[in-house]
Amino acid sequence: MKPHEIEQLSFQTIDGEAGDHGFSAEQWPVVRRVIHTSADFEWQQMIRLHPQAIASGVAALRSGCAIFTDTHMARVGIRQRDLARFGGRVVCYMTDERVAETASREGITRARAAVNVAAPELNGGIYVVGNAPTALLRLIELIHQGKARPALVVGLPVGFVNAAESKALLLACDVPSITNVGRKGGSNVAAAVVNALIIMAGEEP
Repeated sequence: MKPHEIEQLSFQTIDGEAGDHGFSAEQWPVVRRVIHTSADFEWQQMIRLHPQAIASGVAALRSGCAIFTDTHMARVGIRQRDLARFGGRVVCYMTDERVAETASREGITRARAAVNVAAPELNGGIYVVGNAPTALLRLIELIHQGKARPALVVGLPVGFVNAAESKALLLACDVPSITNVGRKGGSNVAAAVVNALIIMAGEEP
C-alpha cells in the first residue's frame, strides 16, 4: 500500500471504532490525528478543546504565525514544508545560549527559561508543550501577567510531576488551548495536533 492509502485506511478504522464521538466537524480531525499518532482511543475522553481553539489556531497559521516548541522532537515532528506556504516558522529555544545561561544562573529548567526568551515574540503565535510542565506553568504565569498573548496554547506535557496539574491550570486560563486531563501527553501528540491544524489551514475556508 502507498503511504496515503495506509493513512486513509487508518483514519477509516478510527472513524469506525470511535463510534458516536460527539466532537464537532472542526474538532474531530484534531482528535482523530492524535488517536492515529498514539493508537490510543482514550484520547476521546481525555482531550479538551477550548471553544475558540480550532478557529484561533487555524487563523494564526494562515497569518504566518511563529510556532514555539518546548522540545526539538516536537519541532521536527511539525510539517514545516506545509507551514512554509503560509510564511510560518517553528522555533525551539531549548539549546539557545541565552536559555542555558539563564537556567544555570537562576537555577530553573531550560524549558522555563525558553518560555521567557520566546515571550516577546509570542503574541499571535502558538506555543506547543509536549514534554515539560515547567514550560506550561511559566507560560500560564506570563499570560496571567499580560506578558504573553498566544493565539493558541497546545499544552500536552507528559509525566508524573506537575503534568496533570499544569494542564488543569491551563484549562482554567482564559486562552484558546488544546490540552488533556491526566498524565498522558508527549511531543509526538503535540506535533500531531499542530499538523492537523496545518492541514485544516490549507483547506478552502
